[in-house]
Amino acid sequence: MSDPLDFSTFDALGDKQWKQHIQMELGGKDYNDTLIWESPEGIAVKPFYSASSQKHQGYVIPNMPRNWQTIVAVFVDDPAVARHLVKTALEQGAKGLYIQANSPFDCAKVFGEIDLSQTRIYLRTSFLDPVFSKKSEAFFQKAKATLHHNIDPLYHLAHTGVWHTNCAADHQILGDLINDFEPEAQILGVHMDLYQNAGATITQQLGYALAHLHEAIHCLQSNGKKTGQLRVTFMVSLGTNYFFEIAKMRALRLLVNRLGKTINLKISCHVLAMPSKRYSTIYDYNNNLLRHTTELMSGILGGANSLCNFPYDELYKKSHAFSQRLSRNQLLILERESFRELGQDMAQGAYYIESLTADLAEKALVLLKDIEASGGFLRQLKSGQIQKKIRESHAKANQDLHANVHTMLGINAFVDQGQRMQDQLELFPFDKKNPRKTLIEPILERRLATEIEQNRYNNETA
Repeated sequence: MSDPLDFSTFDALGDKQWKQHIQMELGGKDYNDTLIWESPEGIAVKPFYSASSQKHQGYVIPNMPRNWQTIVAVFVDDPAVARHLVKTALEQGAKGLYIQANSPFDCAKVFGEIDLSQTRIYLRTSFLDPVFSKKSEAFFQKAKATLHHNIDPLYHLAHTGVWHTNCAADHQILGDLINDFEPEAQILGVHMDLYQNAGATITQQLGYALAHLHEAIHCLQSNGKKTGQLRVTFMVSLGTNYFFEIAKMRALRLLVNRLGKTINLKISCHVLAMPSKRYSTIYDYNNNLLRHTTELMSGILGGANSLCNFPYDELYKKSHAFSQRLSRNQLLILERESFRELGQDMAQGAYYIESLTADLAEKALVLLKDIEASGGFLRQLKSGQIQKKIRESHAKANQDLHANVHTMLGINAFVDQGQRMQDQLELFPFDKKNPRKTLIEPILERRLATEIEQNRYNNETA
């Protein structure tokens, strides 16, 4: 009996034959106008991809993880409340924690007597305190947990418009910590999620992240950082363009590896990925559950080391157990029922994703070279050029949303006109203006649906 999966008797079709057949099926419509569309990154997306159309035979992405970890976000304000949230998250299946804080706290009060062995901790603090960093490193080492400090002075400047102290002092503290801690310590972070949440295209996110990292390395070396090896944690926001986001994650690792080889520095790339706040909505908010799920899936297939989810209603509602449980269970379902062990680069050899990976990496590399030729990331930031480019990208995306070129369920498609939010807001979900004196213009995070939602909110009737 012949093999039912033997396709050797079928004639191979080349790109020309496929295109001719598609053209015939279009019934006279133009192939290019009908089926080829251009992404915000300037990439022409074709209706089909093949081995013969590839620029290469497929990338071997460096440092791709073979599994990933479920991470739960906890904000530390009241230590007792934070301790309860930490304990609940770990008991319910989380493998790590994304700890956010605006002031130093006592680790023993939040984590004491909780089993943290094999737990991964990511810190995100709005302060730079070497005493706190040393105490937390010692505490989590003793607890046999892995700590990522994610110290990123350039992010603080870009996000707030000011340094913690000044450029030299901030990077001196960072460099001292890197030099003083064990080689395995994870100190440096690159918060590239800022660029995505502010409206940057994927090419801009990658290019700015690489320029950001290169500038940080230059600042560290200027302040006496030992060269040779550097461990970097990237904080990445995932958007709704599914295949592009998978390619973005793969391109990031390629570019970091390329940068390291160029400057003769071994860079270890670790990625914590999370859903973008840019595409979340307050109207038809249950759609946020669907958006988060596809965003997290692209992070898994793209090679994130860890994934952290956010509650679907965090924009307008105070933290509560139900939405926290849903956000945690979304990851646990993906982990236990779909993607527990990857075993390989799942996207390797997929013609479309490989092509996108190549295009995004090439365009981001061009952007990086342009930034370096213009004086570097910090000079571009101080001159306002990066802020200007991101504003322009946001404005274009906002225009496309209003023109229905870009679709958001519940916002400009399948809108529930009867939904009212004025009596449901516990938190203010719209942009707040807080004018203050800064060294540079801050990069502001902007939700895509804000303008439409605010107009609708202001015009709600009983």
